[in-house]
Amino acid sequence: MPTASSYKSFDIPNVDLWEFMFESPRDGDFPEEQVIYRAVDDSRRYTFSDVRNTAAAFGGALVEQWQWQEGDVLCIFSPNDVDYGPCVYGTLWAGGIIAPANPGYGAKDLAFMLKDSGAKALVAQKSLLNVALEAAKLVGMKESNIILIGDDGAGNGDATHFKNLLKPKKVSRPFKLNADEALAFLAYSSGTTGLPKGVMLSHTNIISDVLAVKATMGCNYSWKNDKILAVLPFFHIYGLTGLLHQSLHRGVEIVIMPAFNLDTFCNAIQRYKITFTYVAPPVIVQLSRSPNVQNYDLSTLRMITSGAAPLTKELVSFVHSKLKLKINQAYGLSETSPMTHVQPWEEWWTSVGSVGKLFPNMAAMYVSEDGKELPAGEKGELWLKGPNVFKGYWRNEEATKNAITPDGFFKTGDVGSQDETHNFYISDRVKELIKWNGFQVPPAELEGLLLDCPLVSDVAVVGIYLEKDHTEAPRAYIVPASDQTPSEELGRKISAWLDERVAYYKKLRGGVRFIDEVPKSPAGKILRRVLKDLAKEEDKKVKAKL
Repeated sequence: MPTASSYKSFDIPNVDLWEFMFESPRDGDFPEEQVIYRAVDDSRRYTFSDVRNTAAAFGGALVEQWQWQEGDVLCIFSPNDVDYGPCVYGTLWAGGIIAPANPGYGAKDLAFMLKDSGAKALVAQKSLLNVALEAAKLVGMKESNIILIGDDGAGNGDATHFKNLLKPKKVSRPFKLNADEALAFLAYSSGTTGLPKGVMLSHTNIISDVLAVKATMGCNYSWKNDKILAVLPFFHIYGLTGLLHQSLHRGVEIVIMPAFNLDTFCNAIQRYKITFTYVAPPVIVQLSRSPNVQNYDLSTLRMITSGAAPLTKELVSFVHSKLKLKINQAYGLSETSPMTHVQPWEEWWTSVGSVGKLFPNMAAMYVSEDGKELPAGEKGELWLKGPNVFKGYWRNEEATKNAITPDGFFKTGDVGSQDETHNFYISDRVKELIKWNGFQVPPAELEGLLLDCPLVSDVAVVGIYLEKDHTEAPRAYIVPASDQTPSEELGRKISAWLDERVAYYKKLRGGVRFIDEVPKSPAGKILRRVLKDLAKEEDKKVKAKL
């Protein structure tokens, strides 16, 4: 039997996101003037009423001036900004779908997303306008279909700032949406192993995950007592649900950073007395390594929740002993809106290494390669089912069929197991496991160990094929610690350090290579396909010299 959540289940209201946020009783009955979105430099902010009124005016402009129809797609190409929320909710007011784009995209990547999603309009910041214009040209989008957001209120050419579209005239919402069927977001996957796919998330998907977060980790904070530092990118579903939606629903103020910088991060915690934040593992590593962290008062921070990759007990212990900071772990995917598991705050130390307990209203099981459910303690692929599981991949029926079983279980592609007390563990991706002479080597396990090595700042492990041995082997791509210089000798030292801590079949037989930065998705997931391409090029050059 699949594992059910130990949390109490809850009812999901049959409303869309606009009704859920603005036409239902406010959670905790926080006041209209409660600040929800604040810029980290305190230059701009939105109260709850500001968000609602600005979003409704923007939605009205889309309908009146742009003839917006139900299901039209708006692509948002921007780093985190206080204007992001009103643009999202204005689009939802108008019955539209939001396709958030990575602000690190070049014109070709953005053009792919615009074309694939069928976006009718593009929102961008002025600093990204040149890329936006080039991408729009590639797909035949008019410059006048580009809308600007951000602290520069001026337009540029045919592109206009969204606030210039706002009109005080109120227009009635033109559509009554079917919350379970109508799409709210096209969240493009990070493309760790190929081209990004559009993940179709309905209004009900998002609402169910917001309520599940509230029932689990969210029960530990309230609008009266807490402030959240928003460093996760809003264009990723982790940031959208955990920050943009959760704060609006709960009335909890978030302080918004456009990009991560360690000193800005620490200063914001000190200045605003931040109590909670979501991060990816690289932030934890920087907190553990940087001497500057000791210059800040981080004592108000009650918990840090980390996702995207496993953390070792050694790293969690070191950060706690050095900074007195508590870290719990969570898990989720774009396809699950995203969060599905979290360590309860009171168990942050007792189950380190796990991603915690399954969210309410969900079922889960680990499955063998031949499709059989596995008992506790045995490793297999994690399958998940629940109201937060996506509707499928945009215009890709084959991928949808391969990902979702006929009875509604989503095949996550993640390998792991659960213990007798229903703590879930994730060790790696099915497609990323390295097979050395028949033995399975999880890259994430080696990465977790190597992050504890004092010679290493960051690391990614991929499998490379050894022709002479006719097998795969792990190769580590390493960003050396700041006091280390890349060399063959340093590589040997790192390999020897790892050899003492792993079984013989997990040694770095593919070697060590040094790089300036590990390529990662915005959520902190390693882009192994980039490193595999790099490995192929490196090996070609070696062969050419022979």
